[in-house]
Amino acid sequence: MPTPHPRRSPYPPPGGDPGESDEVLATRLRGRPESEAAQSVALLTARHWASMHDYATVCLASSGPTAAMVTAAAQHRVLDRIALGEPAVALRPVLLVAVRDTVREWAADDRTADALPDLQKPAGGRGMRAAKTMTPDNRTLAQRSFRSLPALARCVLWHVEVEAEPISVPAGLLGIDPDIASGALEQARDTFRQGCVHAHQELAPTKDCRFYNRLLDVPIRRGGTLLPDVQQHLTDCRYCRNAAEQLSHFEGGLGTLLAEAVLGWGARRYLDSRPGRATPGPRGGRAARRGHRGGGGRSGGSRHRLLSRIPAPARLTGLGLPDAVRSTRTLLTGLGAVSAGVLVSVLIAGPSTPDGGGTDPTGATSAAGGGGVVPTESPPGVAGLPTGPEQTLLRNAASGLCLDTRGEPRDGVGTRLAPCSARWSQQWTYEDDGLLRSVADPGLCLDSHKDAGVVVLATCAEENDGRGDDVRYDLTVQGELLPRWDEQLALAPAGPDANADIVVRVRDRAEGQRWVTEPVESAEDS
Repeated sequence: MPTPHPRRSPYPPPGGDPGESDEVLATRLRGRPESEAAQSVALLTARHWASMHDYATVCLASSGPTAAMVTAAAQHRVLDRIALGEPAVALRPVLLVAVRDTVREWAADDRTADALPDLQKPAGGRGMRAAKTMTPDNRTLAQRSFRSLPALARCVLWHVEVEAEPISVPAGLLGIDPDIASGALEQARDTFRQGCVHAHQELAPTKDCRFYNRLLDVPIRRGGTLLPDVQQHLTDCRYCRNAAEQLSHFEGGLGTLLAEAVLGWGARRYLDSRPGRATPGPRGGRAARRGHRGGGGRSGGSRHRLLSRIPAPARLTGLGLPDAVRSTRTLLTGLGAVSAGVLVSVLIAGPSTPDGGGTDPTGATSAAGGGGVVPTESPPGVAGLPTGPEQTLLRNAASGLCLDTRGEPRDGVGTRLAPCSARWSQQWTYEDDGLLRSVADPGLCLDSHKDAGVVVLATCAEENDGRGDDVRYDLTVQGELLPRWDEQLALAPAGPDANADIVVRVRDRAEGQRWVTEPVESAEDS
């Protein structure tokens, strides 16, 4: 069955009288009669259950009964701690993290996973079980800074920037006047940013990183140009590139930074499920996520202008890419795999790999003469016009086998590894908008969402369709194929041998998650 998108719940959250904060309700759990405690539990549940259940659906890749079980268990865990004295001022992110941890812990226990099959999905519990950490390396500074904020600041930031709710919602949860909450929000943004800068200096691995701390912070904050030596340092230092990328979110997209730093797993899908991001337009929730700034602030376009001032790594210099590869999404994803999301205004790719071998702009090497294949654009035809996307094989870098279908291509058929050949079922086109289309049946595309993490063929969908992201992928410079519905995942075989299913796994940059594009002629000649 298709992995469901969480329903969009209404806001503001119901439960309690105006001015009755979460902390006031929490005090009634501490040493009070059971009747008073039960009333507080009911009101806190009314306020936070829907969001918790939405995130449980994301973590499990299922909206079945297990999602409600996880939600109840996570809430029970947090309320027990609150009854023992833990504050309840910034409750929502604490509850969501408890949901994530509950899914991961249950999935890690074989007996529990056997009893609850919903925990065994590659895009859900099974993937979380295999993940080394829930927070990406390039969100460490933001995670550290958010944890150090006062609880009131965490509350207003989370509900405005992540939940995309009006300031009246966190004001109600805090039991304060909305005007006071608005002032606290601006101060919270500044303090959060200062915390990221301070964390960059505290965790700096070298003296150079500490030296460039202020030289990196001030130009980004003021919108100026980075000094040449700072640009050179960013070219060489991944840690500082990560820091620059995190600081860039303060010019737009702060909700994305917060959600990825606090939740990690499924953060972007949770963002898309928030009702405040349900804006009309061709991109739906994804467009809202990019452009929305819950409490004001600069637009996402400002962030892209900022990122254009940050240099790409030196190995990405020398060879110009075609315009078809220059979409914002492809730029962010491709460079993110190398430099944690550094965007350059004109993307240029180098002629050598880290080990000195030749490579094409996608990290793939042609089997015929070493020439690279860019899957998003083919050489011009006789008339000088593009002839359309290149037909290509997708060879797995670890196994040397190619992506094929199980039987004749049709809607719902699975995919597998198979010895490379010129069979039509092994031929694909990677299109400008991210579609991976079957050459054997151009009406069918690779769908990584229809069968709960197992990659199958399904009808292609328009980009603004509800299934648009399910059949679209970002191809990184390493050759990873990242599903647009959750870019913390990557397409990979379930095993190294022929006939292994193609599934989605937690992205770990392993060789088994890399795909080499090859012209069909190379298979015919082999």
